[in-house]
Amino acid sequence: MAESAAVEFRIDRRSGVATYLQIVQQTKQALRLNLLEPGDRLPTAREVVEATAINPNTVLKAYRELEREGLVEARRGLGTFVTRTLGSAAAADDAPLRAELADWTRRARTAGLDKDDVSALFTAVLDSTFEGNQD
Repeated sequence: MAESAAVEFRIDRRSGVATYLQIVQQTKQALRLNLLEPGDRLPTAREVVEATAINPNTVLKAYRELEREGLVEARRGLGTFVTRTLGSAAAADDAPLRAELADWTRRARTAGLDKDDVSALFTAVLDSTFEGNQD
């Protein structure tokens, strides 16, 4: 059981996504990538506020949403702890895929695409692949 999780929230104030949802999404991403595991403690609201300069109630709202979804559990006086993961067994062996994706991303950047262009292209391909149920 880890004392404190290795997750640092990055808040993009220009994204148009509510701050609490950014925390929820980043936590879920960490769970999918097995960066957070059951028993890990999320940063305290105070730690998140110090790192991001957001309102403590925003952090608490995000943590309540994660708790409502059954992903974390608040323990009075101890903190908020991960209760289950979203990662699959396959995610543990994703190093080759991660390397290929990193190479592709570097090639896209070299070709002149910015982060938003790469994200849009990746999302379009991802959507068409999973909607069409292609291999």
